Formats: sequence, C-alpha cells, structure tokens
Amino acid sequence: MKSILIAGGNSGIGRHVAAELVSQGHRVVILGRDQRKGEETLASFGDAEHASFHVVDLSTHDGVRDAAKRVLQENDHFDALVHTTGVMTSEDLRTTDGLHQVFAVNYLSRYHLTQLLMPVLRSGENGRVLMMTAHIPPTTRTSFEKFPDFRPFDFLQARKPIQLANHYYAAHLTSIEPRIRAGVINAGVVKTDLLRMQSRLMRATATVVATLFSGSVEKSAHNVIHASLRDDWADAQYWGKPGAFEDQIPIEVEPREVQRVMAISRELTGA
Repeated sequence: MKSILIAGGNSGIGRHVAAELVSQGHRVVILGRDQRKGEETLASFGDAEHASFHVVDLSTHDGVRDAAKRVLQENDHFDALVHTTGVMTSEDLRTTDGLHQVFAVNYLSRYHLTQLLMPVLRSGENGRVLMMTAHIPPTTRTSFEKFPDFRPFDFLQARKPIQLANHYYAAHLTSIEPRIRAGVINAGVVKTDLLRMQSRLMRATATVVATLFSGSVEKSAHNVIHASLRDDWADAQYWGKPGAFEDQIPIEVEPREVQRVMAISRELTGA
C-alpha cells in the first residue's frame, strides 16, 4: 500500500485519480478548497478506511503553510505528491500576496507545498512529485521577462512561463534530491471546472470546444496513476500524451534559467 497526497483531489482529474488509487487499496489524502466537494468525494469512495480530506486554500503563502502544517502533523511519509490544482482566468485577479492567481495556484503553490513537505517525501523509499499542466513540452521557448509579477496580466503571454516553471522545478528537484523523482503530465483537453473563474461566454465556448475535441477523464488520469505507482521511470520526465505512459520525454532545460526561477520561488515563499 502506498501513501499519496493529492492537491486538488476533490474534483476533475484529481478526483478520478484519488478514486482509482483508493479502489486499489492505497492510502490517499486529498487537499481541496471546497468542503462540500471534499465530503462528497470521500462519500463516493464508500467504506474506504484509508482516505481523508483537508479543506485548504493553496492560492496564498499562509494557506500553503497551514496546509503543510496540518499534513505534517498527521503523516510521517508519502510515496507521492500529486498536484492537480489549477485555475484559468484572463482577468487580472490577485491574491492577498499580490500575485496573479494563475501563477500562484498553477505553479508557485506547487513549489511551496512540495518544499514544505520534503521531510515526508524523503521518508518514502522513492518519493515522487507529479505536476499536471496543459500541453507544454519542455523544449518550448518563451520569455520570462514578466515573471513573476505579470503586470499587466496577459493570459496568452503568461501561460507558457507559468507552465514551464513546473518543468524547471521538476528538473531542479531531481538534481538536488537523488531519491525524489519528478514529472510533469499533460492533462489534455477534458471537461473539468478549470474554467470556473471565466466569463459565461468563455465557459460556453470552452464547453463546445471540449465537446468536440476532449478526451476522457480516465485517459487524462492514466499517466498520473501509473507514475504514482510504478518504479520503471527515473529522472525528470514529461508525459505529453494522455493515456500513453510509455511515451516519456526527458526534461532537459537551461540550468541558468532553472536557477533564476528557483531563486525567485525561494524569495517569494521563503522555502
């Protein structure tokens, strides 16, 4: 039995990952922002004894610190930490830390939470950290000129550096933590509540597009589940094709860019 923490496991892809892992007899701890959804998720597992939920706000530094404190109080190790949290908005919405919500949730909270939970990840035999993003190969080139403030916020310009920061963190982790594996996984096009912060028109348009082109939640969750449980992968990897675990791309990025992004992340979070 493995112990797995899923940030964002009370809805969408994360919920399906949690359900599958619980059905296989693994222990799962879920973090989510919605108490009702969390309770409904646990109830959907039936009489599962090894599943729990914490309501948390991972969009702020204080919220991440509180989540880590509670998790560390109740757990002595995790075999995997899975980040499926995400928001999508074109509006310039800032957190109480002054950061844009897309940056705070889709990258920085992942770095911050992982750093704070490193003691319990190191306690496992082969700890792993998995981060879900939209399709973004590690070879993608973009400008980090506005990172991390993104003022004024332009979603199309900010999307790539925010998503690529996940690749950089995966590369950084594997370079300094020899017993930790890290990977980035493309979620694919699938119907979830990722667009909950968008306008009605945007949500309606996305629904039409998703209906025409989306895959299944099961396929999007496939690589996450396998990467959480299997040991036949190493170093920093990117899974770009949902449902195809064997289709892996090594994450090879410019070391100087990685160092710059990590330095900014440490300065912002203190972790």
